[in-house]
Order: sequence, then C-alpha cells, then structure tokens
Amino acid sequence: MRAKLMSQRMVAVLLVCVLVAPLQARYNAKPRWSLFSVEQEIQAGKEYSAQVDKEMPLVKDADINSYVARLGQRLAAKAPGNKYPYTFKVVNQKEINAFALPGGPVYINVGTIQAASNESELAGVMAHEIAHVVMRHGVNQASKQAAAQIPLAILGGKLGGSMTGQLAQLGIGFGVNSLFMKYSRDAEREADLVGADMLHDAGINPNGMVTFFRKLEAEGGARGPNFMSSHPNPGDRAGGVAKEIATLGNRQYSSDSSEFRSIKNKVAGMKPLTAQEIAAQKKAGVTSGEGTIGRSSDITPSSQSKTLDHNDYTLEYPANWDVYGDRSSTVTIAPKGGVAENAVAFGVIVSGFETEQRNASLDEATNQLLAQLRQSNPDLRQSGNADEFRLNGRAARSVILNGPSPLKDSRGQVEKERDWLVVTQSPSGDFVYFVFISPEADFQNLYPTFNKMLRSAKLK
Repeated sequence: MRAKLMSQRMVAVLLVCVLVAPLQARYNAKPRWSLFSVEQEIQAGKEYSAQVDKEMPLVKDADINSYVARLGQRLAAKAPGNKYPYTFKVVNQKEINAFALPGGPVYINVGTIQAASNESELAGVMAHEIAHVVMRHGVNQASKQAAAQIPLAILGGKLGGSMTGQLAQLGIGFGVNSLFMKYSRDAEREADLVGADMLHDAGINPNGMVTFFRKLEAEGGARGPNFMSSHPNPGDRAGGVAKEIATLGNRQYSSDSSEFRSIKNKVAGMKPLTAQEIAAQKKAGVTSGEGTIGRSSDITPSSQSKTLDHNDYTLEYPANWDVYGDRSSTVTIAPKGGVAENAVAFGVIVSGFETEQRNASLDEATNQLLAQLRQSNPDLRQSGNADEFRLNGRAARSVILNGPSPLKDSRGQVEKERDWLVVTQSPSGDFVYFVFISPEADFQNLYPTFNKMLRSAKLK
C-alpha cells in the first residue's frame, strides 16, 4: 500500500513537471558581445541622446511626456539583465516608428501613439525598443565594426577618450537613423520575444504586440514600411510573438487605461511633422562623427578590393571603403567621408526586399520597391523606365532615380543626386536590391567602380 502511494506521488510530481515545464520555456537569450562596459554604454547614451534632442522636434506637452515615461518605467522595471537608466521621449513625427540608443534612451514618434488602438499596442512597441537595449544590439554592431577596423590589441583600451570618442575616431556614431540602429532579422526576433516577456511580467497584455505588428503588415504600402524598414520582419513576426506568449502561462493582464485614452485623444488633434519636413528644418547641414560630409581623397576608390561574405551574397568592394552592417543585415558600403548618421552621399546599400504578395514577378517587386522609395522620399524622381538585363546569368532590372543630395555646393545650394537601383532575385527566390548613390557631378567617375561591384555580386 505504501509503495502504491509513493508511486502515485511520483506520478503526480511528474505530471506537475510536465505541466509546468512549458511555462518555463520562455526565451532566454544572453546579451550580445560588446567591446565596451555597461558604464561606458550609459555615458555614451547620454551623449548621443543630447545630440538627438538637438536634431529632433521633441514634444513639449507635459501630460504626454509624463504618461509615456510612466508606461516606459513600468516596462523597464521588468527588463532582464543590466539595469540601465531608461529615459523616454516623444518625437513630434508623423511616421510610425521608435528607436533606442545604447544605455537606455528611448524615443517614440507621435505617429506611433496615434496608430495604437490601446495601451498594450503602444507598450508593445516600447518593450521592443527596451529589449534592443537589454540585448545590446546597437553597441554589438558598432563593436563588430570597430573590431574589423583596428587591431584587437588596442580595442577598448588604448584608443583615447570615452566610448563615443573612441567610436568617433573610427567614424562610428549613433544618432537619428544611424546605420548602427538598423538591426538584423535575428536581432529583431530577439527584441520581439524579450519584449513579449517584459509585457507579461509587467501585467500588460502581450497580445498588443501581436495586433500592432499585424496592423502594420496589413497596412503594407501605407504607413507600415516606416517601421518595417528600420525593424526588418524576421518572418511571421506576429506568429513568433504569439508562440512565445503561449509559453508564459496565464495571468491577469491590462490592455488599456483611461490615461492612454486621454493621451490618445490629445495626440489625435496634433499634426506632427513628416521626416522630410524635419529634414528641411535642419539648417546646420548634415554632419558625421568626423565632421561635415563631403568630398575628400578618402572617397576615391582604391584599385585594391576586399570581399564581403554576406549570408545572402558575396561582393567585391574598394579596399579603402568601409562596410556598415553584418552578415545577416542590410549593408552599406561607403568611403569614410561619404556616410553621415542619417544619410549616404557616396556608396551602395544592399538589402533584401519582401513583396506584398507571394510569387511576385521581378517587375512587380521592382515597382513595389520604387513605390516604397518614393513614399519615404517624395523628392525622388524616376528617370525613364526600368531596363532589363542579366546579372551574372540572372534576370535583373535597372532604374535611375534623381533627387537632392546631402551635399551642398560652395554657394550653400543643395546638390543633385543620382541613385542607380538594381533589383534581382536570388536562387532561393528572395529579392535583393542594390542602390548605388552619388552626387550627380561625381556619378560618371564612380560608375566604373559601381559597375565592378555589381558585376562581382554572387547571390547564394
């Protein structure tokens, strides 16, 4: 009888373990590697934030700022890992977007609040950004770029100054639309899952993240791409978050609040600026960590080449140009003097592109990409029709676009820019595009280099 009772108890314990185990299967990734300490990150975040505050039109309304800060701190209290001094600010910008700097500063566009249907959707975006800080995604990308530029023996130690000073010596910086805040799909997936866990722990319905992502995906060519272009979809984003939520167990959630409703009503009457309007208001010009973006001997391409081995392709590029990004992310290749924190004046951007429907043709993909580019920059003008050609045996399309350059001439007038867009399809069926960028006056001189880079591309 005693043996039978013990056996029954063991079965009961096993059943409890089986039932509990899935609830403990939450995502548990470790923060990414960084050359810099948490203290350095925090100090750098303060310095970069001061720069962003000068460049962006921040909302001055005390009620809006206070509410967003309280919601952010509620989430940050449940953030795993290092305890960063998070701050939350609202940008008077129309596009649906948000971003976070290393060390804790988080910025939310008014357009995001306007688009959120309830508090849990807004919290989902904020939790995602906090997760980027937790996982050290931005500083990890900058660290990898720094490690590739100078010998390991002097990294983080013998370069002079703070983290911002050390990165500036290498032409690396964080700011509005910084190349180092455009993450890989793996990083986006991590931020989604860590953010969902954070929402659960804070008692905020994590399904708000799911519904907001589905809303953006459904809007597609409308306002969705503004968020999706800087937060690339890791694939069935909403489904991935839903699966994570299923591992977290049941608890009482809040999905909305009277505070959110009050703030939602307030921002509904606001007319935030577009990204283009904000850019037009910047009178000081475009600057990078090294000074004003412009022509220099560094821009002249070297006759020597290096090879970029990306997950999706290999590509030859001038040995004296730099690569921004990693093996799984969007990549920008440019001379040191050709990149600013929110613009590329000289160089090439290489990225994947997801069409609105499955089995889209190359022409359909090209037209959708052109529409998205024109929406993000209404000043772009297409020159002629797309030309058909073969790129290393694969069908491709070529289009010339014209628009304003980040450069100004000696009279202070904005120069004209020529962008050469090439779209093709990989053996796996994914669409890949190249945008070769140059001021109009320099394009003919750079064309042989651009063409050589393009012809060297081998898609995997």
